[in-house]
Amino acid sequence: MKAILFASAVFGLIACSPSEQHSDDSSISAPLSLRTPELTSLGFLSAIYVDRNVDKAKLYVDEPLKEILSHYYIAASVQRNMLNLSMTDVELEVDEVDIDFFRKFTDDVTVIIKIKGLRGGQQWIDDRTLRLHKRNGNWIIVEIMPEKRQVNG
Repeated sequence: MKAILFASAVFGLIACSPSEQHSDDSSISAPLSLRTPELTSLGFLSAIYVDRNVDKAKLYVDEPLKEILSHYYIAASVQRNMLNLSMTDVELEVDEVDIDFFRKFTDDVTVIIKIKGLRGGQQWIDDRTLRLHKRNGNWIIVEIMPEKRQVNG
């Protein structure tokens, strides 16, 4: 009797524990999380600057931006034409989130991501502001805000 209870308890733990799912093509696998605006913003910019994968970046944006990304096709064109910032050896960090404690009641957020890397062979620090909307519990990028100034520092 104890063996049956033990086996059912172990089976219950194994069945309820999270499992890792792997895709055959990891370059266009679904994003790990769209549950926070910070992770969505970092995922999008990481796809463009680090992975250089436009298809992966499309997972983080709404339909109008997907069409624009499809038009530019390669990450270098997206950097140059959509983000106005061509860089290599990029590091990303969240600089500011326009949201407060009552996050679950907000459906529109802006996130500023600090981008550090090389631009024209020189060290460069800049930022980009992304506007996100919450749809079906996930945060989706709806706009890349126009930059008002150059940062570098």
